[in-house]
Amino acid sequence: MTRKLATIGLAVSLAAVSAPALATDISANIGYNSEYIYRGIPQKNSSAFGGLDLEAGGFYLGTWGADVGDGIEIDYYGGYGFEVGEFSFGVGGTLYTYTGDFDDTYKEINLSAGWRFLTFDAAIGKYDNFGGPKLNYQFYSVTAEYNGLYGKVGWFADDFDGTYIEGGYGSTLTVQDTDLIDYAFAVIYSDSTLLGGSSDTNFVFTLSKSFDL
Repeated sequence: MTRKLATIGLAVSLAAVSAPALATDISANIGYNSEYIYRGIPQKNSSAFGGLDLEAGGFYLGTWGADVGDGIEIDYYGGYGFEVGEFSFGVGGTLYTYTGDFDDTYKEINLSAGWRFLTFDAAIGKYDNFGGPKLNYQFYSVTAEYNGLYGKVGWFADDFDGTYIEGGYGSTLTVQDTDLIDYAFAVIYSDSTLLGGSSDTNFVFTLSKSFDL
């Protein structure tokens, strides 16, 4: 996020280049997932998260953390996004780290391209694998969005494998023109290859709030 509403896979918001000045925006976010699921893989039941983001003229930089039970996941990311007419493009990088033994470090290059309601995302990464042979992987997804409704198909390649399908709805609870809180519902089906056993379907509820600093 910003992996805002991380469970339902919502990506970093990329702003268009604005001329002539580069306005700098700083924001923070906090939230709660009934279950933290990332790229179709369950991480933890009942997980709190939060992050901090800086954006200026299409450039973005941020950090995001979540409770994964055995320690905290802490991510660092940055990149640049721009728009050309109805098309949007982005390039960046993400570092996933963990304070405990839940998982090891992932390093990724992130690419994205979008047109109207469709977005294609790609990640090319390396997994440290707890001192064993480092693993290479790619992750790809296609997302369609319309008025808060969305559907996504994501899949891994190279040393990682598996596919998931996700659909849901997200919006903001507003009272008398005041935005109170963001909410989202999602249904996520993960195949047996992705989970390393049996396939599974999960229902996820997310609450979150963003603040301009």
